[in-house]
Formats: sequence, structure tokens, C-alpha cells
Amino acid sequence: MSKPKEKRILFIHPDLGIGGAERLVVDAAVGLQDRGHSVTIYTSHCDPRHCFDEARNGTLTIRVSGNSIVPRNILGRFSILCAILRQLHLTLSLLASGELANYDYLFIDQLSACIPIFHFFAPHIRVLFYCHFPDFLLAPRSSLVKSLYRIPFDWFEGLTTGLADTIVVNSNFTKSVFATAFPKINREPRVVYPCVDVAEKKSEKKSMIQDEEPKFLAEDGRKILLSINRFERKKNIELAIKAFARLTDSERRHSRLIIAGGYDPRIGENISYHNELVAMCDSFQLKHITCKNFITSLSIPEDTDVLFLLSIPASWKTYLLKASSLLLYTPEREHFGIVPLEALLAELPVLAHNSGGPLETIQEGATGWHRPDVPEEWTAVMRKALFEMQPSEIKAMGAKGREGVITEFSKEKMAERIENEFDIAPSHKGVSLGGILLFVGAIAALGVGLGLMAMKQL
Repeated sequence: MSKPKEKRILFIHPDLGIGGAERLVVDAAVGLQDRGHSVTIYTSHCDPRHCFDEARNGTLTIRVSGNSIVPRNILGRFSILCAILRQLHLTLSLLASGELANYDYLFIDQLSACIPIFHFFAPHIRVLFYCHFPDFLLAPRSSLVKSLYRIPFDWFEGLTTGLADTIVVNSNFTKSVFATAFPKINREPRVVYPCVDVAEKKSEKKSMIQDEEPKFLAEDGRKILLSINRFERKKNIELAIKAFARLTDSERRHSRLIIAGGYDPRIGENISYHNELVAMCDSFQLKHITCKNFITSLSIPEDTDVLFLLSIPASWKTYLLKASSLLLYTPEREHFGIVPLEALLAELPVLAHNSGGPLETIQEGATGWHRPDVPEEWTAVMRKALFEMQPSEIKAMGAKGREGVITEFSKEKMAERIENEFDIAPSHKGVSLGGILLFVGAIAALGVGLGLMAMKQL
């Protein structure tokens, strides 16, 4: 196979923290770089203490811009407005620097606000927009004011997304709702699945635990039920606690629930949701403890039922997946779900909500299970996986899951698919008068948003 011609690719992502979207962006960038392309990521925020290893260890070229004028939110509100303004600030900074001449292809995800600007000022760049899930379908509309506030942003999202030269989505589930969110976009997006790194790695156990095995992973007869998600309410982590609480006292004495994942002290929801989960454990009389670092995890009481691990590093996650007996993936209508792939790669069966992306990655009864939001049904699968199935059956499920991930969800496979999308993207001819009017309309939409914000503050 001939080596692909080198492409000069610019990535733009709002906040390069720790999450599924960020994992995809980092993996896509590394994968394309490994295929011989020149890659740079621009973002409005990247905290070296709260990002993936590749974003801080020099593997990728990361540049931060557009973060000096507009905050992430205003008094905890107006996040979408601030995110759009921050992206426009970043884009205008790029234009002022003259750096756009160094790129031929642009990968944008989450926010499409900047696409009209690139079409007008850098018509030589082919724009790919990666839609994790339409924001139109994610944003809450719990009041009339919020509904009115969202109108210009929903309109703005649809029009600017439609200007991308090519549009891809992360799953057939997301593809199925795309037309509902954007009825005026006449194109059908193609699917480019996220990935996991399937390369064999040396054991990280020794370096991670410094020759001492944490008590919560010790060979004490307890089997681990593992949940990995950000501490956000939409992740539905309480389902795991409710189901675990329904195990018998004897079963709980031989098992432990570990709830690990992204936790950012800057984000109020992370704090409040963790507190809610802790209160739920108290209501079920489950003994729990929260660990924020490796040292505190070494000395947890042996009778701990539920262990919260906040913002675990990659090495911890790898080891936890290897040490666990079942992954509990609780989000409903998850757009894709990268953690189930990581579990399957580690030969760990997965119990997931029977909706969204996991329906495309987990084979019922073969590599895991799909169940509705009914705690009793989740408890039944926990009991089956922990105490009723033979080790040989679990091992066979794990082997089949790993084989499927390596075949369909490798980083190399995703990079190849993105590369192909760039190759087939039609070359646009810049922005016409209609496009200019669109951009003016976009700015007007932001003005409406600002006006509503001001009214709300009065």
C-alpha cells in the first residue's frame, strides 16, 4: 500500500480536558500524525493537571488561544454563549497570526460557530465537522426563558454545521437523530467510530502502586464492579449504586463497587453530583470513602462497600479494568461510549444501558449485556457475572470482546477513516454573499443571546 500524501491538519476543540470527546480528538490527532501527517491542536483551555498524557508530554503540538477575554461561564450560566464567543476569539486570533496558510484541512468538533469565518477568510481549507451529538438535543429547556434563550443558538448550530465540507458522526445512533436536529441539512453524515489504543503496553502495575498493592485491589476475595464516567448527572451513576445495594449482605461482603472518573473542582456539577452519590450511599447504609490521590487509596477500610476515585490517571484506569469483574456503564442514550471499548479491550464484560452507542459495540450475551434503567435487572446481571457464571465463560466473553475491538475500533482504523473523509470532501469556493449574510446573522444571533442574558440579570 502506497504511503498517503502528507496533509497539514489543524484541529480546533473547545476545552482539551478529560472526557470522551477529548479522548477522540487526541486519538484522532495521534493516529493521523502516526500516518505521516502534520497535526496541530488549538484549544481555548488545556490544564496540564487535567488532560490526557498525549496533550502534555509532547506527543502532540497543543496551542491555547481565545481564553483571555470571555470566561467559561457567567455566574455558572450561559456556558454555550461563552463557549461560542471563546471559539470566535480563538478563530480571530488564528486569522491575525497568519498561521492558517500552514494548513489545508480542518477538523472541528462540538462547536461549529467558526466554520463561516474559515470559509470566508481561508477558502483553501477543507472543513470536516465531527458531530459527537447535536447540542440542540442536549441543551435543557426547563423554562420559557431558557427555551427563548436557546432559539438563536439552535438556529446558529444548524446553519453553521451545514457549511462544513463534510460531516461525520460517532455512531449510527447519532446518525439516526441528526436529521431530527438539523432538518434543513440535506446531507446524510457518515459514521466514523471513536477508537481505543489497541497496542500492547508493558504492565503499569509496578510503577503505579510503587510495589504495594492497594487494599481495594488486594486478593481479599472481593470482586470489583467498576463504573467509569465523569461526575455528571446525565451519566446516571446512581443506577449502579441502586443495583449494588440490592445485592444480599453476603454478596456485598464479597464484592465492592468502585466509582471512578473525571472530576473537575472548577465544575459545580461535579462537586454537587458527587455529594448526591455519597448521600445515596448513606441512604442505603453502604460504607463508602472518597479518594482523591494514590496515597489516600492505600489506607481505605477493608469493609468499604463503595469507593469513589476522583480524576484517575490513565495508568489507574488500565489497572482497574484488568482487576475488575464487570464494567457498569450507566448512561442512557449515550452517543457512543468509549469506556465500554476500553473494558472490552481489557477482556472485561460490560453491562450497559440498552440504548445509544453501546448497542453497536456490545453483543448481548457474547461480550456483555444490555439492560433498561431498572435496578433489579442490573442486580440480576451483577449476581450472574460475579457469582453464577463459570470463570471459563467470563474468559470467553472477554476474549471475544477484545477481538472485536481490535478489528473495528483501533486508532489506526479511525485515522484511516478520517483521512478518507478529508480525501473525498468536496472543495468549496469560499463564501458567497449569502454566506456573508449568514455570518452576519450568526453575530446577530449572539446579540440576541446577549440581550436575553441581560434581561435575565435584570
